[in-house]
Amino acid sequence: MKLKLTEEKLLAPKISNEKLVGLYKQMWLIRYFDEKVDEFFAKGMIHGTTHLAVGQEASASGVCALLDIDDKITSTHRGHGHCIAKGATADKMMAELFGRTTGYCKGKGGSMHIADVDMGNLGANGIVAGGIPLAVGSALTAKMKNLNYVTVCFFGDGATNEGSFHEAVNLASIWDLPVIFVCENNQYGMSGSVKEMINVDDIATRAKAYGIPGVVADGNDIIEIMNVTDDAIKRARRGDGPTLIEAKTYRWKGHSKSDAKKYRTREEEKEWRAKDPIKRYKQVLIDAGLFTEETAEELRLAAKKEIEDAVKFSEESPMPTLDDLLTDVYA
Repeated sequence: MKLKLTEEKLLAPKISNEKLVGLYKQMWLIRYFDEKVDEFFAKGMIHGTTHLAVGQEASASGVCALLDIDDKITSTHRGHGHCIAKGATADKMMAELFGRTTGYCKGKGGSMHIADVDMGNLGANGIVAGGIPLAVGSALTAKMKNLNYVTVCFFGDGATNEGSFHEAVNLASIWDLPVIFVCENNQYGMSGSVKEMINVDDIATRAKAYGIPGVVADGNDIIEIMNVTDDAIKRARRGDGPTLIEAKTYRWKGHSKSDAKKYRTREEEKEWRAKDPIKRYKQVLIDAGLFTEETAEELRLAAKKEIEDAVKFSEESPMPTLDDLLTDVYA
């Protein structure tokens, strides 16, 4: 059953009205988290580097909305939204970026290496395409042990030119593994346009080479993302193997904190900002009679306060000591 939002009924059985409304707040939570992190990096309050996904909130929220707690994900260097959508709390997320002991990895993972195994998040990864073989390994475990979980692997358009992408997708295909490959095509790999890097219109076309479904979705339409994800999950749970989903979207910020975005035009940015996934979803919910403008504003402000509380929690949390230097280190 395809998800449709009308005043009569909505979509798939797992998505209640309450959850649909909650996804609106979650998308704001992801955006405010990244915007706050951007602010703190500019002020030198957070160290290292960071990669923001402002404008890409629909793909993370839409995919993870259909997952069970036992299902797994692997994330990327641009992965704050994936973590939050899979159940991570903003306070422990923010504390991790602040390098505090109350963070998910005790402050040792930072922006690009957050993991939350209890919620099925096997970890973000600073290596382009690095999480794809890990996701296939997770799916192989599920098949060999007759477990019913699926694994979702998030990656960007640039990752599909890496050898590990092709090797991993090939193995998943020939073994019919319960894994879903989600390519968040935000149009640029660092400063290179996807049009200059890939000689096909749709990355999803590459699925044909491995005999698996390849689906193109509007990455800024959370309802469409949920529908294609629902199909892919059902296929994986049936034992029919993987699916490649290409979510076409756009990152509003630069590749990383030092990116001045000189490689793209302001007109292009304006065009994509008009497709803001949060504003689009808000109108869908209002048209379906699930909430009003007033409720939408309350949820937005609640998300903003949650981020402010997360900042306070992080600032008040302890820093690691020298005694912590070699703990959690394995050889």
